[in-house]
Order: sequence, then structure tokens, then C-alpha cells
Amino acid sequence: MGRWRAAASILFNHLIKTPFPSPKSLSPKPLSSSNLPLLFRFRRHFSALPSPVSVYATDFDNGSPEFPHQNLGFVSQGEEEEEKLGKIPVKAYFLCTSIDLKSMQAENLSNIIPPSSRSSNYIALRYCDFPPDITGLGMKNKASCFRYMVVFQYGSAVLFNIEDHEVESHLEMVRRHASGLLTEMRRDDYTVKEQPLMTRDMQGGPDYIVLKTLDTDSIRIIGSVLGQSIALDYFVSQVDGMVEGFADINRAMEKTGTFTMDRTELIKLVGKANSNLADVILKVGLFERSEIAWREAKYAQIYEYLREEYEVTQRFGNLDFKLKFVEHNIRFLQEVIQNRRSDLLEWCIIFLLTIENVIAIYEIVRESTSVSL
Repeated sequence: MGRWRAAASILFNHLIKTPFPSPKSLSPKPLSSSNLPLLFRFRRHFSALPSPVSVYATDFDNGSPEFPHQNLGFVSQGEEEEEKLGKIPVKAYFLCTSIDLKSMQAENLSNIIPPSSRSSNYIALRYCDFPPDITGLGMKNKASCFRYMVVFQYGSAVLFNIEDHEVESHLEMVRRHASGLLTEMRRDDYTVKEQPLMTRDMQGGPDYIVLKTLDTDSIRIIGSVLGQSIALDYFVSQVDGMVEGFADINRAMEKTGTFTMDRTELIKLVGKANSNLADVILKVGLFERSEIAWREAKYAQIYEYLREEYEVTQRFGNLDFKLKFVEHNIRFLQEVIQNRRSDLLEWCIIFLLTIENVIAIYEIVRESTSVSL
């Protein structure tokens, strides 16, 4: 580009400095290399110059001082903003053991998304208060520019496109309708990327999923798997606590040959183990097929991918194995306690028979003494 401009500048300056010919000098003369018009004399020089197209192509490919934004590896600010807008942060929380969805729905009627299935264990809310930067870009028609919250009856809440400083206000809204609040809330993070130019409907990655379009059914599917996963973490931690407790009991029995747990504590452990298993199967609905995924193949693909990504089936298998270990220990301790009670009853019977025999002997001795007198 620089050589082309330099040649054009030389030609222009020469034309300006050359005096305009008088009428007499316009008479025909034999053509020679000395009296050729200036343009033709420069013909050879121009033919040696590179083509403007090649010069522009070289500048575009390699970059130039006049066009620094065309350098390789440079990402414009608009592309960065577009890439940022295509990423939707997802945050999953498990904060209680039960949520009253009816009262929460009545309080947030203006934000409720109409259900697309018959499932009644969750509600989905959408918020339309756009940030100023998104509003200026005219992106209101994109689902990724809204804010969503999916709340489940068993205690999970999944937030889409909500910043960290806004999370607490949304969770406080859930706590007003919650019971059995946990002392330590559990959290998990995920990311959804939206790329409309994709040829496929979805593509997975480490800790994120790429979707061609993000719609409310996709949000419901993603929210259901993340909500189940974070709830499963809680129940696994509860069962881990029971397994650790029985491990301590077994270590004590190994040293002393006995244990100090009474029947009431053991019955409480039985109830806790059974309630955890029932909650995972019934309330969380870990093995219930999603109606949305059943209707459309693209949602089924997202559902199956996320369940495999979070290893839901394998983690439930581990939970079931731990519960069987707990059940085995409970059955063993029940037998020990039952044998202990049987031994106590036997000793009581022996004691009563001994007293009866002593009384009988005393009566015989007394009668024999009275007869002799």
C-alpha cells in the first residue's frame, strides 16, 4: 500500500510542475521516446508496481500501521461483547428440604412461566429487568438476555444469568416459602453457551454445554438435572455421616467386644436411612423420565448428556451401596440388641426361679420344724 501511494504522489507532483504547452507546440511531431507523453513514459514504471489488489490483500492479511485492527489474533470489542453475551452462568443451590410452591407462585404471578408439562414439583420464573448494556444492544428478544430461576419442591433452586451480587435476594425469596432450612447451603456452578450458527442442536464441554438456541424448555431440562444433582450431593453426605458413625461403632466393638448404642438410637438410624432413600426416589424423582425430553429429541439429548456428565446413575448406585452397608449394620446391631434382651429375660427367669426355690425350701424347713416341736 505504501509503494502505490508513493508512486501516485510522484506522478501528481510532476504533472503540477510541468508547464502547460502553448498552441504552437501542439503541432504534430514524430513520436520518440523523448517526446512521448508523460503518462506513456511512466507506463513501464507503473507496470513494475504491484497490483493494488495484491497490496490491499497483503495489508489485510499481515496488518499495517494504517490498519492495526486487521492484525492477526486481534479480537474486536464487539466480538468480545458478543462472546460474553453468549455465555450464561448457571448456579444451583440446595438450601432446604421442602418448598411451598403454591404460596411462592401466588406471590410471583407476574414472573411465572406457564408450564409446558404436567410435572408439578417445580416452578420456573423469568425476570425482564435488563441491564443497561444489554438494553442498548437491542437484545431483548433473546432468551439469554433474561434472568431465570427454577425452584423445585424438594429444596433446590437453579439460577440462570444472575450475577453473584443478585443471588442472595433471589434466594431470600425462596427462603420465605421454605421449611427445613439447612445450616450449610450447598452450591454448584455451570455454564451454558449459546451459538446460533451451530449445525447441531447441542455440544458438550468441560463444565459447560453449547446450545444452538436457549429456550425455556432447555432451561427446565438443565435446571432439573442440576437441581437433582445438588440434592443428591446432600443426601449422599447424610448417608456418608451414617456410614462413618457405624464405622466408629465397629471399631469400638473390635476393641471391646460390645457397643453402647441403645434400641431407641438404632431405630432413629433406621428411620433416617429409609427417609433418605425415599426422598431421593420419590421427592427428587431421580428416575422419573422428563416429559419435555420425552416429547422432543433435542431436549432428550440435553437431558441424557447432563445426566451422564454429572454421573447421576453412578452416584445413586454408590448411594444405594452405602445404604445397603448401613442396612447390614443395622440388622446386625438389632440382632445383638435382641440377643441382649433375650439374655436379660433368661437371667430374670433364672432369678425368679431361684427365689421361688428358696421360698419353697424355706417353707419346707419351717413346716418340718413346727412338726418336730
